[in-house]
Amino acid sequence: MTRHIGRTSIGIASLAFGVFATAEAQGRGRGAPINLPEGTGKDLVEATCSRCHSLGMIVNDGYTKPEWEHVISTMVDLPKNDMAVITEYLATHFPEKPKPPAVIIPGNASVAFKEWPVPTKGSRPHDPLATPDGALWYTGQFANRLGRVDTTTGQIKEYPLPIEGSGPHGLVADKSGNIWFTANSKGYIGKLDPRTGGVTEYKLPEGARDPHTPLFDQAGTLWFTVQGANMVGRLDPKTGDVKVVTSPTPRSNPYGMVVTSKGVPFFVEFGSNKIASIDPKTMEIHEYPLPNADTRPRRVAIDDNDILWYSDYSRGYLGRFDPKTGATVEWPSPSGPKSQPYAITYSKEAIWYVESATKPNALVRFDPKTHVFQTWKIPGGGGVVRNMMPTANGNLVIAESGLNMVGLVDILR
Repeated sequence: MTRHIGRTSIGIASLAFGVFATAEAQGRGRGAPINLPEGTGKDLVEATCSRCHSLGMIVNDGYTKPEWEHVISTMVDLPKNDMAVITEYLATHFPEKPKPPAVIIPGNASVAFKEWPVPTKGSRPHDPLATPDGALWYTGQFANRLGRVDTTTGQIKEYPLPIEGSGPHGLVADKSGNIWFTANSKGYIGKLDPRTGGVTEYKLPEGARDPHTPLFDQAGTLWFTVQGANMVGRLDPKTGDVKVVTSPTPRSNPYGMVVTSKGVPFFVEFGSNKIASIDPKTMEIHEYPLPNADTRPRRVAIDDNDILWYSDYSRGYLGRFDPKTGATVEWPSPSGPKSQPYAITYSKEAIWYVESATKPNALVRFDPKTHVFQTWKIPGGGGVVRNMMPTANGNLVIAESGLNMVGLVDILR
């Protein structure tokens, strides 16, 4: 394996630990009040950390003292004394939790990693986007901005969003070069014109909260999942018309989405064990139950034959679903049932996905013909890689949420 680290990430990639923020704590939602344990530093932790996110993100995690220090350093600049007090408190009351080690399987493929920390601390980059010009875009979900990385020079430009607290989540580009995003926290779809920095907002119907994954079909219609509202929607960019429909299964949490070569959107239901399709004309939804009731597909990929591949987050499996026959085949992920497969895509005749709970996160390659796995440790740690996609030449872009980083994976062989 060959590793190359971008010039802007020197030092971070050398960290041996794979710290990551809890995958479930994606938003800024406050929820029930969190009572931290008594101790020196409690008040400072509450005052510092609650400015940007729920304290639930603390109690759900656990790291060593050096790991806590690194995680905090990616979120905020602190005086040395405050950092020492906070890290001591957190390491004492929220120590490292057991995580499955990344199981490394050698093979014939070769990849090289480049990673860049994003400029705004605490951005929590959620989704990456590869555009035809070779750039890597990302959503700074907590920083309320989009970012663009020139993967040749490492130069990064960020675009603040006009509506405060939008919580940008998913990304997709149209044929004119506009960057579309889902405003997870404010219930709208946004369009950024990179040439001017101007943003157009398309408000979703009342109740359509938590827009998630956006995707264009071949006709230029924008489809999107609405996880929290249990809906799927479409937006006509020409008219601005928006229509949403409710998933037949209550609390099914529509999540990742793909479009077939025939223009039919498919999505996975993270709250159930189902894959679903939506009729592009009538918007009627048809659900396909997967064999195991405990399956929770989170993201989905599609290959050249319109076969769907899903990451089973709850059971630690890679799944294959044929929409034509309904046949399903599954393979246990290399690092085991607690590895939490998450981001997934198809490129260069292989399935690529990330085990998001291993330490560090592991990039996995699966050959659909031979059923052979190969894996690599993500140098920076991963920090929960939630989504990935191929570039125009078949390489991969990733976002490392908990580490405030984005990355490019060159597939060399």
